Amino acid sequence: MGLLSHGSPLSWEETKKYADHVRQHGITQFLNIYHKVKERQKDVLKWGDEVEYMLVAFDHENHKVQLVLNGEEMLDVLQGRGEKINPSHPTLWRPEYGSYMIEGTPGQPYGGTMSEFNTVEENMSERRQEASSLLTDNVSICTITSFPRLGCLGFTLPEFQPTPVEHGASKSLFFPDEAINKHPRFSTLTRNIRHRRGEKVAINVPIFKDRNTPSPFIERFANDPGNEAKAALPDHIYMDAMGFGMGNCCLQVTFQACSISEARYLYDQLATICPIVMALSAAAPFYRGYVSDIDCRWGVISASVDDRTKEERGLEPLKNDKYQISKSRYDSIDSYLSTCGEKYNDLDLTIDKEIYSQLTREGIDHLLAQHIAHLFIRDPLTLFEEKIHLDDANESDHFENIQSTNWQTMRFKPPPPNSDIGWRVEFRPMEVQLTDFENSAYVVFVVLLTRVILSYKLDFLIPLSKVDENMKAAQKRDAVREGMFYFKKDICKAGIPAVDGCSPAVNGTEDETEEYTLMSIDTIINGKDGVFPGLLPILNSYLENMEVDVDTRCTILNYLKLIKKRASGNNLWDLDII
Repeated sequence: MGLLSHGSPLSWEETKKYADHVRQHGITQFLNIYHKVKERQKDVLKWGDEVEYMLVAFDHENHKVQLVLNGEEMLDVLQGRGEKINPSHPTLWRPEYGSYMIEGTPGQPYGGTMSEFNTVEENMSERRQEASSLLTDNVSICTITSFPRLGCLGFTLPEFQPTPVEHGASKSLFFPDEAINKHPRFSTLTRNIRHRRGEKVAINVPIFKDRNTPSPFIERFANDPGNEAKAALPDHIYMDAMGFGMGNCCLQVTFQACSISEARYLYDQLATICPIVMALSAAAPFYRGYVSDIDCRWGVISASVDDRTKEERGLEPLKNDKYQISKSRYDSIDSYLSTCGEKYNDLDLTIDKEIYSQLTREGIDHLLAQHIAHLFIRDPLTLFEEKIHLDDANESDHFENIQSTNWQTMRFKPPPPNSDIGWRVEFRPMEVQLTDFENSAYVVFVVLLTRVILSYKLDFLIPLSKVDENMKAAQKRDAVREGMFYFKKDICKAGIPAVDGCSPAVNGTEDETEEYTLMSIDTIINGKDGVFPGLLPILNSYLENMEVDVDTRCTILNYLKLIKKRASGNNLWDLDII
């Protein structure tokens, strides 16, 4: 969930006074880190996953399912039995936004050997067992992307009524503040996003229409005397709080690269894969008790933390704010970082020009400087009184304050100060799956793909405007089977047999001279003769050239079989595999 500081949180009006201070010192902290470790090479491959969980109570007698608000208590026990007494404990536990949520990771990062792939599911299973051992009867720890009744009356245990009052955190008609994690960062984030925006967040998800759905579908809200729901749209499911986005669960993977240049290369290449894997892992069709006409949470979570004012959203002329900003803080990336990606940077990038000039004067190249200067057009959303004045040479809290609240599909992560951790990238678009097997399959698929990208020097880059179009397509209902996505035709110039043989797409809608064309998920993942070799056949070719023990190979092939079936759309739930 990003930077978790402790202390006395400031209100938005107080935080706003220190916004320039945080930005200035955040840039100084970044520069100090950069100059210390920019030449660092040969860091070993390390990686790890993050799985988010919900605590769910099943009342079988009354046919009622609720979210249990004791995540903080569980976290204290899990940490007390694990990392606090044994630094080498195989699991780590962290808080998440919802009081009904916790996050689990492996205790130590995985390494670069192929046999590590055979331990991912085992570790996920151990996490689930550790947490489950603390649960009472009829309570389960579940990996669900979106709880179907989130925001419905009585969806929490114990039950709380929402209190849409100004002094509350969310002022929501549906999501009680008691469902927010008690750590002050989370309620402060919620309140400050609302105050900075100047109004509540507005989330409108298209309703799925069957023969019984009224047309137009219009909701009436009895507990809304102040007409707070005026932002609700016809034929949409309306939500009004950060909890409807950050209260969902996801699956993420972080990789340590051997150098800053490798990290930037991976960041760019994986950015094009984000919408593909998001559609492939889509698991969030339900919101506030309704069936929606989308399959992914991304747009919901993007709107749930959109702190832009009306001026920044282009709804009013700029008067009090400096920039019009095209996206929420939670969205797809806006610029590539590697030199090979520069020509595909076709989005209009808003940057802080003073910060950009400072960075370039300090020797930061154009691509990295504009990336940081773009992140730093944002204000800090939380600030603790005890964390205003820091040692910039040895701390990075002000940099992370801005960095960690730019929630993009990919995150480029400098090393922490004075640590042996290297340059990292975080892959963030995946939706969490129901079982440890499925989550392991997606993690192993993405990690294997990074190995193949680096080994075969693959090039997936297309204009970022097309990646943005892919992100929109990925969220549509049944995108995994019906969607078409822009993808590069020739991804390797190195003459590797497994990657060769893809002539210009005969079924594409782009001109034959274009580098990319529209493809289905099935074609991208599994390949199609004469069109594209497919990512899975390339991965299989890579595995054939690696020394892999029989047991690990069997495990990996079962994971890839699931990905293959999901991509083909022929068998989304193969219980024999799972």
